Amino acid sequence: MKVVLNGSGGKVGRVLAPGLEAAGHELVELAGADAMVDFTGPDAIEPNVAAALERGVPSVIGTTGFDHARVDALARERGVPCFHAPNFALGAVLMLRFAKEAAEYLPRAEIVELHNEAKKDAPSGTAKATAALLGGDPAIHSVRLPGLVAHQEVLFGGEGQLLTIRHDTFSREAFVPGVLLALEQLPALPPGLTVGLEKLL
Repeated sequence: MKVVLNGSGGKVGRVLAPGLEAAGHELVELAGADAMVDFTGPDAIEPNVAAALERGVPSVIGTTGFDHARVDALARERGVPCFHAPNFALGAVLMLRFAKEAAEYLPRAEIVELHNEAKKDAPSGTAKATAALLGGDPAIHSVRLPGLVAHQEVLFGGEGQLLTIRHDTFSREAFVPGVLLALEQLPALPPGLTVGLEKLL
């Protein structure tokens, strides 16, 4: 597939570019692309997606903190699929799945998410997605420190016990398999914005 990668010089983009090429994808400019992958910033997503949609190019979006409703409306208007995941690590998707199951038995929960100090949005997209999945408006604690990549734990408290479900991303290579999966399934998605890697598993 011919892919335009926005944010190729960023922290994720620097590992994603060789990962895409190793999987047989060709990195091209937007004019010749079959799909767009975007790991830039929240302010850049809407214009980047709009430019891709004008050419009928579907998008995989890795950036968090953008307006989902606006991107969904743009994609539906053009009849083109877009996909977004707050976290492309497969282990993070399993963390969400296990947390949802645990919440049925231990409804009191809080979320702690830890990211590098350069991450602009807080709480993270993964933490927001987890909170929505758990229901009951659990508290989210955000930590931004150097040396971190992406980490989250969900703590479930019950009488005399504590259950912790944690996922740690130690390098950004962890996101590559999820992006490749999204690219593979992108053409089969409906027009508009599909959210969550769990929808593809």
